[in-house]
Amino acid sequence: MNEAGGVPAILAELARRPGMLHAEAMTVTGRTLGENVQHAENRNPACIRSVDQPHSEHGALVALFGNLATEGAIIKVGAVDQHEMTFRGPARCFDSEEAATNAVINGQVQPGDVIVVRYEGPRGGPGMREMLALTSMVKGMPALSGSTALITDGRFSGGTRGLCIGHVSPEAAEGGPIGLLHDGDMIEIDLAARRLYVAVDDDEMARRRAAWTAPAPRYARGWLARYTRLVSNASHGAVLT
Repeated sequence: MNEAGGVPAILAELARRPGMLHAEAMTVTGRTLGENVQHAENRNPACIRSVDQPHSEHGALVALFGNLATEGAIIKVGAVDQHEMTFRGPARCFDSEEAATNAVINGQVQPGDVIVVRYEGPRGGPGMREMLALTSMVKGMPALSGSTALITDGRFSGGTRGLCIGHVSPEAAEGGPIGLLHDGDMIEIDLAARRLYVAVDDDEMARRRAAWTAPAPRYARGWLARYTRLVSNASHGAVLT
């Protein structure tokens, strides 16, 4: 890609389609974005596809919404096989990546399950760890790789593929729906409809929410304790408020 013109060539291609870039936006170079890329050249259209002949009309990342992610969740749909665009299965709930990883190692996760890893969001982690060990393990197991889904209020690495949905908001540590799930709740994923849904009615979710209590923070003193108290969830940027 670098030899084909790099990021400037990609931006120049996008700029050819009205509304794709804010070309008038000022950048740290002291020039506008449009000025920065006006002389960029796409030297290899087989590598950097023309905006008129894109590999896909949509980006690789999409946001999902539904009663399980009222403020959104993120999946890298560009790394999902076509047959995985919809999925329905029972929740298997874990309150940390380590608990989920141990369950996979010990054969406690079955094909068809939706692995739910919660309390790993910005507040719950704290710090929103990536689920690299768990996703690498699941995707390396033929019995589970194409037959399970994984959702979390944590995040994933760039190498993640398949039905791995992260950044679920609100997160479990703030009483979000992902923290109210029970083992066996049926979760429905529809990527074409951008939908993440759990088949539990509103009245039952309200009862669970009333009975829910926030877990004790992992840190009672110091910077991480302050971060836990003040950080927003992923949908609001995981920033201190």
